[in-house]
Amino acid sequence: MRSFAWRQGRARTLAAVTLTVAVATIAAACGSSAPSAPAAKTVKAPGLPNFYAVPVPLPPGGPGTLIKSVRVSQPGLDGTLYRVMYVSETALGARTAVTGLVAVPSTPAPAGGYPVVTWGHGTNGMAPQCAPSLQPASAVPYANVLLQKGWEVVASDYQGEGTPGILPYLVGVVAARNTIDIVRAARELPAAHASANYVVWGHSEGGQTAMFALHIGASYAPELHLDGVVAGAPPSQFSVIYDFLKTSKYRFYLFMAAAGFNAAYGNTMAPLNEVLSAQARKLLPDLTKGCFNYLENTLDHYSLPQLVEADPFSVPTWKPLLEENDPASFTSPAAAPLLLIQGGADEQIPVISTQLLASHLCSIGQDLERWIYPGQSHSGVISVSMQDMMRWMADRFAGGPNPDPYVPTGEAGIQTTSCP
Repeated sequence: MRSFAWRQGRARTLAAVTLTVAVATIAAACGSSAPSAPAAKTVKAPGLPNFYAVPVPLPPGGPGTLIKSVRVSQPGLDGTLYRVMYVSETALGARTAVTGLVAVPSTPAPAGGYPVVTWGHGTNGMAPQCAPSLQPASAVPYANVLLQKGWEVVASDYQGEGTPGILPYLVGVVAARNTIDIVRAARELPAAHASANYVVWGHSEGGQTAMFALHIGASYAPELHLDGVVAGAPPSQFSVIYDFLKTSKYRFYLFMAAAGFNAAYGNTMAPLNEVLSAQARKLLPDLTKGCFNYLENTLDHYSLPQLVEADPFSVPTWKPLLEENDPASFTSPAAAPLLLIQGGADEQIPVISTQLLASHLCSIGQDLERWIYPGQSHSGVISVSMQDMMRWMADRFAGGPNPDPYVPTGEAGIQTTSCP
């Protein structure tokens, strides 16, 4: 589920990333015979810049604690860019380091700080070298347009990209925590002047991230105020998507998801031998060798029967995990409003899945709108809907009514629905 923009898990069964352990010893000064200070240990995925070295142990502090930051030169950006590392939580509630970007507008900060848009990236791979913050120029679509509105833009790499391990792909709560915690981290960065008000925007994999941020935002980060969520083509109705992908050229997403769930939950909760073939399990190291294009070229020529041992929905250990990570499992509404966006010709997420999702969410009382842009592809819809999305976000930051009376104008024939 790759989006327009580029996109520390527990890979217990994966011969995944070889960690580089750097031990720095501070020698006694001026030839003193006093013993040296304790060694400072870090772990880093091979080949990444030194910034991505994670201190071991992590410094004290809860989710969102800023570990370190560095200013990054980015010509053409209408603002100041920082690469950050911060504390977040794994699926099982352990503390972990995550990296990302914070872009601060050039205009003076308003009273209370800049409103924050936190971006959830789409499928771009699962390895540390796939971190969007390594290529900040393309990390967030239309970043300048957002900055020019006076909005701060933050973008998590997600656990396992940038930091050792692999990404817990499609484990919604992990990416949602990462995406919320970078807002907290920005508020600890003095130069960022970030307010407590934020909107989550994500597409594809990031759309699922946005859905789970909607679901957990109020309870996970009560000190922040979630003004709204834009979820572009969010994966949901996982059984529908499973059937859709079985004959799609994107069927390798199913392999990625199995590995991602195993990285998040471990062998006991998510045993790979129950859903992946022996041949597929031999391919697991490939997940750390490259990003999206590499995985597509390496895995796409395998048929589904060559990769999948059994339909995971028929496996007792796997079915509840899949249901837990499906936005269709939500049973209570969030206070924040939701906007669902999708292209009518989406080739990766079936349009019927967001229709079913919207109907379910309306039935539990969620405030939502759904805009379908006719003829637009999975990623092509981003550019066409951008101005409409920004208008909706602006109305949320301004405290406008919900549902928003604004009618999208990105193209003719947009199908708009909202809850009765």
